[in-house]
Amino acid sequence: MTATEPTTIPLTVRAACPHDCPDTCAMLVTVENGRATEVRGDPDHPFTRGGLCVKVNNYPDKVYSPDRLLYPMRRSGPKGSGRFERTTWEAALDEITTRFRDAIDTHGPETIMPVSYLGTQGMLNGLNVGDPFFNKLGATISERTYCDSGSCTAYTMTIGATAGVDPESLVHSRYIVIWACNMVSTNLHLWPVVAEAQRRGAKVVVIDPVRHRTAKRADWHIPIRPGTDGALAMAMMHVIITEGLTDEEYVRDHTVGFDELAQRVQQYTPEWAAEETGIPAEDIRTLAREYATSKPSVIRIGVAIERHAGGGQTVRSIACLPSLVGAWREVGGGLLQLPLWAHPVNWGAFMRPDLQTPGTRIVNQFLLGRALTGELELDPPITAMMVYNSNPMVVCPEQEKIARGLAREDLFTVVSDHVLTDTARFADIVLPATTQLEQLDIMWSWGHFYVALNTPAVQPLGEAIPNTELFRRLAARMGFTEGCFTRTDEQMVAEAYDWSAPAMAGITVESLRETGWARLNLPSRDEYAPHRDGGFPTPSGKTEFRSSIENNFVVPLFRQGSNEHQPGDPIDPVPHYIPPREKSDAVHRLNLISPKSHAYLNSSAGDQAAQKRVQGEQAVTIHPADADERGIVDGRYVRVFNDRGQFVALAKVSDEVARGVVVCPMGAWPKNTKDGATVNAVNPFRFADLGNAPTFSDTKVEIEAV
Repeated sequence: MTATEPTTIPLTVRAACPHDCPDTCAMLVTVENGRATEVRGDPDHPFTRGGLCVKVNNYPDKVYSPDRLLYPMRRSGPKGSGRFERTTWEAALDEITTRFRDAIDTHGPETIMPVSYLGTQGMLNGLNVGDPFFNKLGATISERTYCDSGSCTAYTMTIGATAGVDPESLVHSRYIVIWACNMVSTNLHLWPVVAEAQRRGAKVVVIDPVRHRTAKRADWHIPIRPGTDGALAMAMMHVIITEGLTDEEYVRDHTVGFDELAQRVQQYTPEWAAEETGIPAEDIRTLAREYATSKPSVIRIGVAIERHAGGGQTVRSIACLPSLVGAWREVGGGLLQLPLWAHPVNWGAFMRPDLQTPGTRIVNQFLLGRALTGELELDPPITAMMVYNSNPMVVCPEQEKIARGLAREDLFTVVSDHVLTDTARFADIVLPATTQLEQLDIMWSWGHFYVALNTPAVQPLGEAIPNTELFRRLAARMGFTEGCFTRTDEQMVAEAYDWSAPAMAGITVESLRETGWARLNLPSRDEYAPHRDGGFPTPSGKTEFRSSIENNFVVPLFRQGSNEHQPGDPIDPVPHYIPPREKSDAVHRLNLISPKSHAYLNSSAGDQAAQKRVQGEQAVTIHPADADERGIVDGRYVRVFNDRGQFVALAKVSDEVARGVVVCPMGAWPKNTKDGATVNAVNPFRFADLGNAPTFSDTKVEIEAV
């Protein structure tokens, strides 16, 4: 009997959370009479520890939501009206492929653009599921640099594609710096490890503009002006070097470019940094001294660290710190960015860049509004678009332009999703996708060293199908015959990892079917010190204070495997500070940041009643002094605006934010807001310095009472 066959005996099926989250929790699904009745965290999983967060602990409500899309739908009203009529899969696929062929015949294949990201993180159905199809089609390549692209560029320039610290090893750390990361809300299962280290005597420092849930649990919260983290990192290095707090032997043996770095940081004094960051100079000195002398020390950086004009150089600077003080020598010392680098994932088999037509253009999704409205003057223009694993009406900047572009009558749009999102309301064809409990997948993690197999717990509802099956059907209709278009889900699982890699020793597909998950074959959390003796995966084999990489680039994973049309602009090889791009003017005097929500995962769960109750109505937090100056009252509506757009939100007056800073978490759906707009109505489209990262924390606005 398979897990998806109905039975009167309650079954427990091993699954894994699909969200774009570092925790990638192992789940146990209770199935009764063919229906999933409960999900819970696997108590035996060392990272999940039996708990699930608010974003997923009621996942059956999502599966059985009355709003689920269960059948293909065809638009029957004006674009944006949300009016559709049921159609068949045959008719839907015929219309899609006919319209794609007509578009190609008229304009060429680049007139079609896929829009996707990590609505599900599984290897089969996630980031790269449509890449082979659109690469073969010759469509515009979609650059997807929402999270950690600039950080990855900077990180690999400095210390290479290393997994860094084992998150579980933080239990041995004595000084933990959590930088631009609200761990309790966005990396919840790492917090018990940090809390245990804290109980053992570690000092926990949080650097963030907001006194959020994590900052309140820290020993020291250091509020910082948004976008000035690089100034703090450079000043820390100034103190460490000028006061002789470096690990001279480690620097000599395992780094390159120290003399140039030492010369560079001389200009970045604590007094200078205090003016930039708003942090007192003596606090900067104390932080640098404690970090350098507390062994082992570790830094956990969040995705928000890159989201301003100088985000890349900020990560470069921070990545230099552990080698400067020799933190890598000890278990629990170093830098934690993306443990994903430890997973021997077979990305190439899922992206298939070999199917691309050389020279195919690349369009970044942050420019989607401009692409659809003609501002980019693309030739050919985008006349057909397919959206899956994403909700651009929520996650892309310049929201008004996105809506205006989607409303074009000459744009043919296909959306595959679980429910009728704000984006899907503009579609011509809407297709029903399976949820995680209805599909097979294998899960890597960007937050720990465990791989998990997601076994389908129930049969697909209605006529919903996995993304894998969707692209098999489309490829067959288009006449594509390569093996990647006919392989089964089981064959894809077998191709997902390099099972011969040392990290996979003892792990097989068969063993994962039994256990559900396994730790990579790496030293234990009590032994793992990957760079005790250097050995960094950089061209020099060392930490490169002076990088050997001379030009800006985006990691090909974020662009369907393509390495063409890279940004290519020259990079100063030595870390330096780039100030925020947007400055206060006579009108816009407040710095808006839009961090991840507590109850939503990007736009996922923004439609669910339980999560909406926890998250509350779209709100903006403002300091009491800033509120008084503007006549803003707590609990009343305000208008947040700049030259790009506006949105209405409830005011929350609180000293949890610094003066001059306002906070509106992202993830709310426009259709659930007061005026049909969210924070991305005002966020900028411009890139950070490295990796075409977003600059969502580099946003000036003004606020007035409504």
